[in-house]
Amino acid sequence: MTDFPHSPSDLTAAWLSDVLKISVEDFSVEPLGEGVGILGLVTRITLTADQGPKTLIGKFQSPVEGNRDIANLYNMYEREYVFYTEIAPTLSVRSPQCHFAAYDPNSHAFCLLLEDLRDYRVGDQLSGCSVDECESIVRALAALHAATWMTEDFKQIGRHNSKNQVAGMQAGLAAGWPKIEAEFSALVPEGCAEKIPQLVNQIPALLAQITQDPICISHGDLRLDNIFFADDHVALVDFQAVCRSAPEHDLAYFLTQSLSQSMRQNRDWLRMYHQELVRHGIDYPFDACEHRFKQCALYFLCYAVVIASALDLANERGQQLATTILTNSFTALVELDALALIE
Repeated sequence: MTDFPHSPSDLTAAWLSDVLKISVEDFSVEPLGEGVGILGLVTRITLTADQGPKTLIGKFQSPVEGNRDIANLYNMYEREYVFYTEIAPTLSVRSPQCHFAAYDPNSHAFCLLLEDLRDYRVGDQLSGCSVDECESIVRALAALHAATWMTEDFKQIGRHNSKNQVAGMQAGLAAGWPKIEAEFSALVPEGCAEKIPQLVNQIPALLAQITQDPICISHGDLRLDNIFFADDHVALVDFQAVCRSAPEHDLAYFLTQSLSQSMRQNRDWLRMYHQELVRHGIDYPFDACEHRFKQCALYFLCYAVVIASALDLANERGQQLATTILTNSFTALVELDALALIE
């Protein structure tokens, strides 16, 4: 489909009435918070209508050319479109209801009208989460991965070791590490400074191992900022990085960067996750799960370096977020002795 609004300015009451099957008299659009949707444009649409939802979340391609180029390089708009149109309807794991979805493969424009989860509490990597909330997340991840275990459906969703992903991580780690050493040297564990430059050349092999079977559909960007909390469940949002990867992919990213050391040590989260997989009928040895978790934890150090080096350190939240991500990641790698995987 190509005939759809490519930006919020293209929205009309008539078009909204048509796709939502209600009578929309008027509407207003406001951007969501600072830092939300960097590679896309995320808005809240408030409707004046005789029935239906009062608000919706509208997602569009970024108005910034450079951001669009990055999103298109990794097929991020198409991936999220495929998630909401094909994958989400097959899952029990909660995500926003999709009221409309369209993607133009020629221009790469996309439009999503999603349920507004404003009654949920939004996760925050700086404040962390409770034990009960962490349990809900781990169980939701196991349900997502078990439901898509070795699936041959959803052909547009590729394995995480695409050429662009490998090259991007190598370039990002090589460029970001000197800044981390300069700005956050006090956080870098002993021996890490010598090992990390060697990791750059090992990324292709590491990603090849992580994306060997058995794999499943992974959220791809599972951090607290993309998790919404209700009293008895969680909802996952932002599926622009959805991919096929090891089941430990999401778990390692979440546990090593969104949890403090004390929260990570509060439970054997990996064992709980594995038990949940087994409960869902997955036959998967724990020792394999444990080894792949360590591999994924090492790989996601790349994310910590790339994200922290790109944040505005003059901004207080940017400084705090970089410190939090790096601290969590480094302490997790030391606990796991994951740096020993670097040859």
